[in-house]
Formats: sequence, C-alpha cells, structure tokens
Amino acid sequence: MHISEGVLSAPVLASGAVLAATGVAMGLARLDYQKLPRVAVLSAAFFVASLIHVPVGPVSVHLVLNGVVGLLLGWAAFPSILVALALQAILMQFGGLIVLGVNTFSMAMPAVICHYLFRSMVASQNRVVAFAGGALAGALAVALAGLFVALALFGGGEDFATVAAAVGLAHVPIFIAEGVLTGLAVLFIKRVRPAMLDRDQA
Repeated sequence: MHISEGVLSAPVLASGAVLAATGVAMGLARLDYQKLPRVAVLSAAFFVASLIHVPVGPVSVHLVLNGVVGLLLGWAAFPSILVALALQAILMQFGGLIVLGVNTFSMAMPAVICHYLFRSMVASQNRVVAFAGGALAGALAVALAGLFVALALFGGGEDFATVAAAVGLAHVPIFIAEGVLTGLAVLFIKRVRPAMLDRDQA
C-alpha cells in the first residue's frame, strides 16, 4: 500500500509531510519513554509484515498491522510507523523518502483513530467483546489506510481511479486477515500481559 516516488504533486507531498510531522510530534510528546521497547518491537513487526507480499491479480498485497500498532501505542503509532517506513525506503526501496510523510500519515492516522474507537472494547473482560474490538480495529485500520492512499492519489490531480479501485479490491482479503489476526493478538495479549490493553496504557 506504499505510494511510490514521482506519483504525487508537491502540494499533496507537503501536506502529508506537515500532517505526519504533527502526528509524530504528538506521539513523542505523549510517549512514556519506559515504553520505547514496545514501540521498537511494534515498529519491527510492521517492518517485517509489510515485506511479505502476496500476488492478488494485477497487484500484490501484504499485512499492514497498523490496527494492532494503534491499539497498543495510540499516538506513538506515528513515530513507530515512521521509523519502519523510513527503513523500508532506505533498505528496500519501498515507497520513498519524498513520500514518507504521506505514507506515514496514511498508515498511522487510521491506527490512532482505531485506538480511540476500540480501546474500550479490547480492554473488556469479556473475551468475545475484546476479540470483536480487535477484529474491528484491524479491519478498519487497513480500510482507512486504503482510503487515505486513494485520497492522496486523487489529490495528485491524475486519473488514478482505476488503480485505487484495483488496490482497494485486492485488499479485501487483507481486511479480513488483519481483523482475525488482530482479534487473536488481542486475546493473546490479554492472556499474557493484560495491562498492555488498559485504556490508560497508550
């Protein structure tokens, strides 16, 4: 779901950079530095998951994991995802440094939105409710990321409707997979480290 270099217009790139910088600043301001290891682990998980591509029709898809990153980090999802995307751009040539702001905002803002929408559900003592909260967060975070990517492409002033539609359709299986994986991850965390899902932890 990365946007490559040379696709977006300068105003879209500048807007993405400003929005991402604002999100990163808010994330760092709210970050408890004792939780840096958690940020680093989730950044590494995001980095690795995005490298495993599965061909689906004319495009390829991959896990994003921004839903679980958002549930566990809140606003700190911005610096976590920024680091992962920067390393992918430098080491793997995925995306690019010029579009880093747009790509960071497209992935991290849905994570923050899902954090606030579903953190009460995942903190519930009812395992069914917790799983449902995780599943909804995982699916919606990917859907919103796709929407933000599509909006950035449309904002570029080019006719990317066909590409955006193809990318959206190809990611339908990812919505489902991310939902199931995030729901299961929430149940696992509740078993081994339930405090990580407390509403005040992120």
